[in-house]
Amino acid sequence: MAPFLHLAHVNVARGENIVLHDINLTVNTGEHIAILGPNGCGKSTLIKTITCECYPLVQPETKISIFGRERWDLTELKKRLGVVSAELPGKPTLSTVGRDAVLTGFFSSSTLWPNLTVTEAMRTRADEILHQIDAVPLANKPVGEMSAGQQRRIMIGRALVGSSSAAADEKQMLLLDEPSNALDLAAQADLRDLLRRLAQQGTGILLITHHIADIPPEIDRILMMKDGRIIADGPKSDLLTAPRLSDLFKTEVHLTQKDGFHHAW
Repeated sequence: MAPFLHLAHVNVARGENIVLHDINLTVNTGEHIAILGPNGCGKSTLIKTITCECYPLVQPETKISIFGRERWDLTELKKRLGVVSAELPGKPTLSTVGRDAVLTGFFSSSTLWPNLTVTEAMRTRADEILHQIDAVPLANKPVGEMSAGQQRRIMIGRALVGSSSAAADEKQMLLLDEPSNALDLAAQADLRDLLRRLAQQGTGILLITHHIADIPPEIDRILMMKDGRIIADGPKSDLLTAPRLSDLFKTEVHLTQKDGFHHAW
């Protein structure tokens, strides 16, 4: 099975500033990883590079491959690569009901525009996803009437809907950029339970966060980023410690653990 992602000597500029420096990273398909770092360290730019929203500087030593391929039709790639951003849905998604919002994941659209053709197979797949994420009661509820936690759940369903279960090497990777933003404590707990279940079902997870409590027990590999560089990459037991986090965030961090989750303050 080809790795989900291989980056070699990747440098990325945004405007006139280089924000990612010599990134070297391999992520296996189905792997569970958390990327930690302070605000502005380059975490979100790394996600945008993986999803081809940002492109690396052209240099002889630079290489990028996703699912073993160096070139993709982005519409095809999005069927294998689900992305959930920190932002909650905007218009016109807010006027769309839950099932239709999930269906938009097939088209990477904000709503089901009249020119889009939804097949019966797509509807069946959307219903499967609603069951998978425990969102069946939201199927006919407008997204704008949902709580922030319910909206995030539907956006995860939207990201998952295009994935294929036909073969092991077609498992989808789910990329989450600060997914607990704007969620209250109950919604955060629901989100963590959902991520645990997806990980246990075999969905690969690449989680970007600076909230230590967001990292479910199923994630066992940690990347630490600082000033646009990966400064550490290793097992959670080695890196998720108070001294390493204190050094990363440049403040004194205290750490405790309960039920497989770590909590920092």
